[in-house]
Amino acid sequence: MGSPVVHFEMGAVDDQRLARFYGELFGWSVQTVPGANYTVVDTKGGAGINGGIGRSQTGEPWSTFYVEVDDLQAVLDRAASLGGRTEMPIVEVPGMVTFAMCSDPDGLLVGLVRSEPPREGAPQGPSAGDGAPVDWFEVLGADAERTRVFYTELFGWKVNEADFPGYGLVDTGAGSGIQGGLGAGGDARWATIYASVADVERALARAEELGGTRVYGPNAVDDHMQTGAFRDPAGSVFGVYHHGEH
Repeated sequence: MGSPVVHFEMGAVDDQRLARFYGELFGWSVQTVPGANYTVVDTKGGAGINGGIGRSQTGEPWSTFYVEVDDLQAVLDRAASLGGRTEMPIVEVPGMVTFAMCSDPDGLLVGLVRSEPPREGAPQGPSAGDGAPVDWFEVLGADAERTRVFYTELFGWKVNEADFPGYGLVDTGAGSGIQGGLGAGGDARWATIYASVADVERALARAEELGGTRVYGPNAVDDHMQTGAFRDPAGSVFGVYHHGEH
């Protein structure tokens, strides 16, 4: 069984500005954790995964996803053997979460979180509402095959490249979390997440109004799907898509 993608996270020096940006853009519920320089995100999308927005201690922004694993150190060691490296060693927040971060051979940041039994009373997923659900992840590296090998060997994922040459659809095989895609992006390289929106152009335009910048889109994938991406005010890439009726 593969490892599920269960959480997303963004970070910046001005984390509160970032929380306001995403809250206004996507209708998310954002709640600051007192004294922690961290904001908990409930997308209110009724599906997908929830996340968080944190304060960058290095000055570098980030936008990424977290993969749930049983043994954090074993995965960090395996990542290093496959050409990645540890970016944040194991951190335990007692009674809350144990996590770490690594980078892939392109230097793209990915989070790791230790599998834990559900805590009594803790929310198990996004609340129902009108927020934009985050339900897709994507990694674009310099070399599609190298990216595929790293993530499939590290997390036990399977990739189907039959429909999109150079871009593989990921089945994590976990039965939980979200699915995604792996490929090569040329000059565009990122490990990030996508939110499902009603109108890609409207979402991109609103992101620009709130201080973001458009990266691409709307692009038609086929006759019923559009995608796009923007950089948030901190400079991190975030994607949006709309999947219409066949």
